[in-house]
Amino acid sequence: MDYGLKERAAKGFLWGFLNNGTVQVLGALFGILILQRLDPSAQGKITKLMVFAVLASILQESGFTAALCNLKEPSHRDYNAVFWCQAGIGTVLYVLLFFCAPLISNFYHDPELLWLSRFLFLGFFFSSLGTVQRAYLFIHLMNRESCIIAITSQVVSSCVAVAMACTGFGYWSLAFQYVLFILVVAVMNWCYSPWRPSLQIDLRPAWRMFGFSSKLLLTNMVNSLSSNAFGLLLGRYYGDYQAGIYGAARKWTDMSSNTINGMLTGVAQPVLSRVAGEEERYRRAFRKMLRLVSFISFPCLLGLGLIAREFLLLVVGQKWIGSATLLSMLSLYGAIFPLLTLYSQLTISRGRSNINMWSTLSLSLLILAGLVALRPNGLYVMVIYFIGINVLWLFVWQAIARRLIGLRWRDALRDVLPFLLISVAVMAFTWWATRPIQDLLLLLLAKVAMAAALYILIMWISGARIMRESAEYLLRKRRPLDFKP
Repeated sequence: MDYGLKERAAKGFLWGFLNNGTVQVLGALFGILILQRLDPSAQGKITKLMVFAVLASILQESGFTAALCNLKEPSHRDYNAVFWCQAGIGTVLYVLLFFCAPLISNFYHDPELLWLSRFLFLGFFFSSLGTVQRAYLFIHLMNRESCIIAITSQVVSSCVAVAMACTGFGYWSLAFQYVLFILVVAVMNWCYSPWRPSLQIDLRPAWRMFGFSSKLLLTNMVNSLSSNAFGLLLGRYYGDYQAGIYGAARKWTDMSSNTINGMLTGVAQPVLSRVAGEEERYRRAFRKMLRLVSFISFPCLLGLGLIAREFLLLVVGQKWIGSATLLSMLSLYGAIFPLLTLYSQLTISRGRSNINMWSTLSLSLLILAGLVALRPNGLYVMVIYFIGINVLWLFVWQAIARRLIGLRWRDALRDVLPFLLISVAVMAFTWWATRPIQDLLLLLLAKVAMAAALYILIMWISGARIMRESAEYLLRKRRPLDFKP
């Protein structure tokens, strides 16, 4: 790859990590303050409702934002059609769910969910009024503005939620945080985007986009349903506490994994699309990303699993200790999630969105069917199945990559396995070596310091090229990341 593309890819990874990392760190800090003042049952009520809120949000968005971004030069008519289409769908969906709230409350046998759900569902309605403006910022590469919006929304909504939690509002503080975050994002999107809708409504451009967006809509619907199935099943059959401890564990896992995933998604498709016509360069670029993601994701997420118990006891208290084992288990899913995303980006960059759709749908349906079938066996069995099916699906994605770009199995394993095995060995040794330490804070610090030092040392001694290139780029010594095998 040429120097300019390597430089942009390296900068994209770095800025993506910093931007997403800042938002996730702020979310974690405020999340600690909120959870210290709540119990798992409060989190459980929100977890039970999120499946309805997320599904409604996906229906409202209907894949039109991605379709709009996929146009080479979208016109005002295109923007205007999508805006009014999303606003109309968002309004209709909110009215329907407002009147369906009693059914949701009866489904969970929880009368407190009646007005809580009606308030929480305002989130996707507010989102429907700002998604086109957000698409405008993305299309015009207004990354600085997008970063400001994300950080400001996180700070404002979290400050209000902390204040409400401190004054005894309980689960309402989490609901206000969710709705206020979306509202501030929508308002700031309008402030930074110069585009404005007009009353000359013509929905024909939106209809023409629906052929593309409908695939994304179906994929996102089923994928979201499988991702939120735990909240639905646990809330219905196991109660607020079980839903709450799972929701908290998944929240910490997603915060960590999304930092890496956000760094990846902003770079993978543009870089891969740039070299799509040159097969050897494409394979080199993809393998480099595979190694970089494995190099970062495995130690970070498995490390989170290593310190789960000490972390939760120190930052949110004994009442959340039920989430510790789940957090340790889900950290493995969090570690492989960026790899699943990278393989998905490969299919999209190759113009094979149909393969991406059917692969994602198949995985999601297997997850849903398995969770429903295993529900009588308890939460931990369901989580083990969820993790296992996602791990096995990496092999399905690799088979697809073998077909699309000729990536051999031994090359893929050579790119991923060393980082996985070294990370597992480091975490296992660190756990064994720190067992005599009784003080929680000292144990947490010792685990973090020892695991980080051992991993970096082994990477450096073994001559891992990705380690040296990353260090050189960050220290501004010689060159950006080199996309060579």
